[in-house]
Amino acid sequence: MPHAHHFILASTSPRRREFLELLGVPFTVISPGSATDQGEIDETPLPNETPANLVQRLSQAKAQAVVNNLSTLLPSIEKNKRQSLVVIAADTVVVLDNKILGKPNNPAEATQMLKLLRQKPHYVYSGLTVAQPKIENRITRLHQSKVWMRPYTDAEIAAYVAGGSPLDKAGAYGIQDQPFAPVERLEGCFAGVMGLPLGELADALKEIELSLPEIGPICSQHIGAHCCQELKETNP
Repeated sequence: MPHAHHFILASTSPRRREFLELLGVPFTVISPGSATDQGEIDETPLPNETPANLVQRLSQAKAQAVVNNLSTLLPSIEKNKRQSLVVIAADTVVVLDNKILGKPNNPAEATQMLKLLRQKPHYVYSGLTVAQPKIENRITRLHQSKVWMRPYTDAEIAAYVAGGSPLDKAGAYGIQDQPFAPVERLEGCFAGVMGLPLGELADALKEIELSLPEIGPICSQHIGAHCCQELKETNP
């Protein structure tokens, strides 16, 4: 990755930050909420909006909020250097029986969501937007994963919820969370379910002639599971 480019992660998600740190790219974290007058991005679905369209629209809105306010948010960066900035934004939702499960508002909601998801398949949609502020270029990608949850017990749910981890996650779970380990089977992208689809990120950056290190081995070692990108990188 050329060091002439600097990335802006338009998210305060620790999982997304974790992946960029893992890839070793230079980046700065900016909350999209800090770039809006309202203090946050309105994530309410539009009437009849599909989950796929929702996550793409929200990833675009997060990226654009940061792009529109770069001079205020990063006053120390000289104007002539802003051409090297690349903004990365993402949004992820969990969908069960065509109903979007957002972040739970309290432990009771988290418990209810986990019981609804138990032993059932559901979908996780991740929208990703890469934006180049200087040339007003924007690329948006979508990844859909299908996830099957294991038959965890009520006691396991209670212990997991008591630890607080589900409260900042869509669907009230993290695929990476141990020892709860809620997912039995996955068709799709582990990183995408965590919140940042690395394959889509690599493809979007390739369109603007930037490249990432080989994602497969790095991701597999980090998540302790087979990365969906390994086969793609082995057989391009």
